[in-house]
This record gives sequence, C-alpha cells and structure tokens, in this order.
Amino acid sequence: MTVKKIVLIASVILFGLWCFAAETAAETKTFDADISIRFYDRRVYYPGNDGTEPIFVKVSITNKGSQPLRFKLANDRMFSIDFSVLNTKNKSLTHTEPWIRKRNTNQQIYFREISIETGETYAFVENLKDYITIESPGAYILSADFYPELKRLSDTSELHASSNRLGLEIKPSPAAAALGAVPIASVSREVLQAQPISPDKVITYMLSARQKSQWDQFFLYLDVERMIGRDPIRSRRYKAEAEAGRMSMIDTYKHDLMQARTDKDVAMIPVEFTIERTTYSATEAEVTVIEWFDYTTFREKKRFTYNLASRDDIWTVYDYSVDNLGTE
Repeated sequence: MTVKKIVLIASVILFGLWCFAAETAAETKTFDADISIRFYDRRVYYPGNDGTEPIFVKVSITNKGSQPLRFKLANDRMFSIDFSVLNTKNKSLTHTEPWIRKRNTNQQIYFREISIETGETYAFVENLKDYITIESPGAYILSADFYPELKRLSDTSELHASSNRLGLEIKPSPAAAALGAVPIASVSREVLQAQPISPDKVITYMLSARQKSQWDQFFLYLDVERMIGRDPIRSRRYKAEAEAGRMSMIDTYKHDLMQARTDKDVAMIPVEFTIERTTYSATEAEVTVIEWFDYTTFREKKRFTYNLASRDDIWTVYDYSVDNLGTE
C-alpha cells in the first residue's frame, strides 16, 4: 500500500469521525435557560373548554447562562410551547381539537427572534385550555415544554426545555343559579368571573370588596390597562413595551395600588357609601357615589365619579374623579 493511499484512508476515517462528532453534538444540543410556569390569576378553576373558564398560565424564560440567549418565538405560541396535564393515574389528558388540527396541517410558521441577556427574563401568558381538554374535576399535575427552535412535530423529539410542575385542582362546575348572583363570597369559594351586572352594582361590588380587603374581587371590574393610561408618561411607556413589559407594568400597578402608592383615592377604604346617581348609554356609564372615611377625630366625606365602559355586556371602571365635600 502506497503512502498516498494510507494518507487518503486516514483522511477519510478522520472526516468520518468529525461528522459523527458533529452529529452527536447536534443531538445533544441544550437550551441553557430556566423555564418556569405559574398561574397568572390564581383562582378557582372549573372544567370545560367553551372559553368561559380559562386557565391562564404565565410562562417565564430566564437566561441562566453567561452569554446572550437567543431563541425563536412563534406568533402562534402553540408552535413554541406545549403543556402536559397528568391525572392521579399518571395518564395524560388529551390535546384540544384545534391543537391537533394544527399538528396535522402544513402551514407556514411566523416567528420572531428573541435575545435576552444573562439574568433577564422573557414572559408571556397562555390559556391552558387552548392546549389541553379538561372535561372533569379532579387533581392534576401541570408542566410545560418550551421549544426554542419551534415545535413542528406532535411529539417531544425536538429540542426543548422543561418547566417546573404545578398542582392543578379543577372544581366541579357551580350551579347556574350561583353564577347569576353578585359574588361577594370568601376567596376560597368565589367564582372570580365578571358578570353582566349593571354599572351601579359593579361599583357596589368593588367598594364592598375594598371594605373587606378582597383585592382579587376589587380588581375584577377594574380596567387596569386604561387606568395605567390615565398618566401620560406611564401611558407612553406602556405602549412602547413588549408584551412581557406590559404585564410587568400591570402587576406593578396593582401592587402600588394595594400599597396606596398610586391612585390613593380609589385605594382608600370607605366606612360607608351610597350610590347617588347612575347614568349610562349602551357603552358608557357614569356612577357618582358619596363615600365616608373615618379618621381619629373626624369623618371625611367625598363624592366619587366613576366612569365605566361596556364590552361584551361586562362593565369595567376605567377612570374616576373625586370631590371633597368637607368633614363631619
């Protein structure tokens, strides 16, 4: 065997070994990020996929590496994230029909490239029931898989990172009669779903909730996005933010309101109130309320004017003004 043949064979072997190593490296590629999930608006959850009982889950992607983290995020998040729900028998619940149809249809996937620095987090919110069919009450375990290079197949063979696990409790659906009442029950028993009640009842519900320091109920009929927009500087910042930034601003506003660091008037606890006047059209309403506030040596009286808007027969507060009426 000549020297040239030996060199040629050696080159072929080395090239084969290099290809094998490259292929192995590709197969073992990892996504150096922390994927965490939590319930966005923790409340009582019920079965059914008709859109009236959503289960919103906040998905957070945190760069835990030393280099910038880049990944693709599909406009339709079903091509970036998938959820798994296990029952007590360790059996997975089935996916929804829309999810299954998308997996069996050839279509173009639109996405954008996201880059986050070390320690930064990108987050978004998804309705679990868009992915999983939940037909029965019971105790379940929820987890998620994120696909940084998009999810095109129906299995889990593509590159992905798994999240933490959450306990999910699905309660039996409440009776129809219970849903028709104005819900001022305790937090553990309440159906936190906005009802098509009149503007004056919305204000009564909110103020009663504030008297009891039931913040979840208080925020139920408050249009937080439009309340943020009342401040021009905050409004410009909100409009300039991406989805994750807007959700963070909403959380911050709620927290500041609860601490009376913003919109202090509406955060005050009235010891007594009475609806003075209600006027409304098909889409706009104005409710004026006399409210009393107790201090150590005197009682203060104020007139609040609440502005509400209707969407899908649900009235929400988006603005307010206050007039001081003196002391008693």
